[in-house]
Amino acid sequence: MQNYFNYFTEIEDRFQQRRGSLLMLSTLDWALIEIWRDANIPLEAVLRGIDNAFDKHDAKMLRSPNRARKVNGLAWCAQSVMEAVEKAVEASTGSSTAVGAEAVESGFETERICRYLELNAGVIETARLVSPADAIAAEVAVRLRALAVGLRAEPTQSLEELDRTLSVLEEKMFAALLTSAPEEELVKLREQAATELAPYRSKMQAVQIKQVQQQFLQKRLLEARKLPRLSLFYMGHE
Repeated sequence: MQNYFNYFTEIEDRFQQRRGSLLMLSTLDWALIEIWRDANIPLEAVLRGIDNAFDKHDAKMLRSPNRARKVNGLAWCAQSVMEAVEKAVEASTGSSTAVGAEAVESGFETERICRYLELNAGVIETARLVSPADAIAAEVAVRLRALAVGLRAEPTQSLEELDRTLSVLEEKMFAALLTSAPEEELVKLREQAATELAPYRSKMQAVQIKQVQQQFLQKRLLEARKLPRLSLFYMGHE
């Protein structure tokens, strides 16, 4: 299985390296990386897009050093990343970028994954939620424990399929949180997302903007209720 942790950290490292400072990525930046990952965009294409964006920016700095603005977010590179993806597709000779399913290659040991699933189930079970989020969360916790039991019984099952299941469970929980969240909270979060995205709108497609706003909202709702992310990537944050 592709190492999710490396996907995120290599993108962060490359962005910081090219920017020339240790600027921490924002919630919107991480949401954008999640979108790229979920779309199976190869890491190489993302890194190439970042490099291309900064190459153009550096050239502009040389021509007009007083007019070029400092790059303050990964979203500034979004258009360049998509251009790199298009070029990679055109140049492709049929090589596969599919994620492998062997845990031995990535360090995703069976027992570690099971503990991760059970830990998240426990956190969800103790969260204080209102209806209908509380009922959905309880169902998700039960399902996580069942997945752990199934994985111990069949350690060779596809981790890619498991992660897709975890994504579905997280989406169910997010939908319930949206339904139960106060209107004022949702309005405030959407306004915050719009404000942070404003400098990058001209460099992103409408679909990308909508996806990033949705990821931003999901991330903040989960954080506010101290609920965990469920993807196997987040094992890297244990």
